[in-house]
Amino acid sequence: MSTWTKSLDAAGIRDARLREDYGAQRQLVKHSRSTAYLAARWLLPRRILPHVLAATAVMEHGDNLLDTGPLPDRQRAWASWEERVRKALDTGESDDALIRTLVHTITTYPRMRETTETYLASAPAELTFTGFVAESDYQSYIDAYSLPAFLLIGTLLGPQDDDAPFRAACRVFIEGAQRLDFVNDLAEDLHEGRPGIPTDTLTRFSLTPSDLTKNPDPSVLRELVDHEVALTRTSLEKARELPLLAPPPHRRLLSTLIEVELLTADAVSARGAGVLHGSASPSRLRTLGLLVRRR
Repeated sequence: MSTWTKSLDAAGIRDARLREDYGAQRQLVKHSRSTAYLAARWLLPRRILPHVLAATAVMEHGDNLLDTGPLPDRQRAWASWEERVRKALDTGESDDALIRTLVHTITTYPRMRETTETYLASAPAELTFTGFVAESDYQSYIDAYSLPAFLLIGTLLGPQDDDAPFRAACRVFIEGAQRLDFVNDLAEDLHEGRPGIPTDTLTRFSLTPSDLTKNPDPSVLRELVDHEVALTRTSLEKARELPLLAPPPHRRLLSTLIEVELLTADAVSARGAGVLHGSASPSRLRTLGLLVRRR
């Protein structure tokens, strides 16, 4: 019997169609977020693995709808998806495999319903995102979009009673992880016309968004990257408290997610001004080594 079959059994997922549905989400996450998939597979209890992979697939699907294509197309795609999810939440039925897994996971973990509804209401903030003027705008974005999206997974991994301290720690983690994403994806975001580094921060380094598209002084850009990575590290180091607030079976995964982000911060720091030519990632060997040590 395969590990995945044992995981479905442990999660109490008996219905044949549902087992296929969860299997489809497993494959999606395995190919789109391979590191997260391996970490979840190796470090989570079997009974929760299918649900975490389904929640990750929902987050991935939402990101794709919100970020891919012209704005009118994205708006229509998101509105259609949101309507279908809300209908399924009311009826318990759907013709979409991903939505069916979400509904079943909510049935198993009822607190996920509130988390899902918050995410559906807040996610359109990503549609209107065109960059930040000030750091306060970035912090508002974390509350409006990044944190609700991460809590699709976080709610499953956290306490199932009073989880206010856990959610606060999740915000610390995602504040650092999102900042790292923005500096690491600077080239792509500039191409799309919505850099994630606040204009006020650029001004401190005598830069503008336009300057970043015109081969700025590498030493100045290096200082900017170092500044953003330093802020990232501060948040991620503080986020090491997060696993201690989760149930013991989930702590290894949360701790590993933080360490993977710190490895990525190392890679971004090493890339320096080169982030204008593409994002950086830790070597697969270092990442696999981390996962093996945590296993």
